[in-house]
Amino acid sequence: MIQGIFQYEFLQNAFLTGILIGFLAPLLGVFIVVRRLSLIADALSHVTLAGIAASLLLEKYFVALSGLNPLYLGMVFSVGGSLFIEKLRGVYKHYQELAIPIILSGGIGLGVIFISLADGFNTDLYSYLFGSVSAVSRTDLWVIFVISIVVVITVILLYKELFLLSFDEEHAKASGIAAKSIHFIFIIMVALVIAASMRIVGIMLVSSLMTLPVAASIRIAKGFKQTIFLSIVFGEIAVLGGLFSSYYLDLAPGGTIVMIAVAILVFTIVYKKIMIKNHVSQGGAAG
Repeated sequence: MIQGIFQYEFLQNAFLTGILIGFLAPLLGVFIVVRRLSLIADALSHVTLAGIAASLLLEKYFVALSGLNPLYLGMVFSVGGSLFIEKLRGVYKHYQELAIPIILSGGIGLGVIFISLADGFNTDLYSYLFGSVSAVSRTDLWVIFVISIVVVITVILLYKELFLLSFDEEHAKASGIAAKSIHFIFIIMVALVIAASMRIVGIMLVSSLMTLPVAASIRIAKGFKQTIFLSIVFGEIAVLGGLFSSYYLDLAPGGTIVMIAVAILVFTIVYKKIMIKNHVSQGGAAG
């Protein structure tokens, strides 16, 4: 595959896009997990599916839209879904977690309707569901590159605010942080990253890349910044390992990426248990 990367543009696109996604998804995933909003990625991925299905449906009935990249409408739906989540969180102030399953259900419903109107699944939609190495275009790469720059700059500039809001929202508000605006910016970033990740990981599995590396890093990290660092490292290992595996085994990359992420999580859980057991046994021997 390494030789093929230098020869074929689609492999270059997939490889570079994978590196960017392996960095972005765990980076935002840390803040999502800490804020106990892990299911938000699932909700927005299903809304993105509705946008993709709507784009493919429009292409079928309007020839003028045949060249439209489904990624764009998927992003529009994803951002729209994120805004609805924030709105519903305000409506259900004492039951804010309800906003996520409401949008999740709506996204699934819309997606099923658009897919049925388009006479079922086709090859393009399948590649968006489970990821495809060959489907990543140069345009997709540039879009994800721009999103990466925006997300990294935003996280650097708002790191303190995001950190405080993640661990103690009430204290953050009392400190004068514009919590509503920060939430708004953060959820739009999440929506864009989810929409951008679907080409490699697939809509149905993108939430895994935002949560599994974070779950693994939490087991062994000794601080918040170390959690971010290890999450990104695990995310990159999962993505690059998954891409190489999918290339040689001729499998959908989404599945191989997620299974490697699961293997990393299992390894960290076992490693942590062994370390705890060794610590206890050493303490007993010292006593």
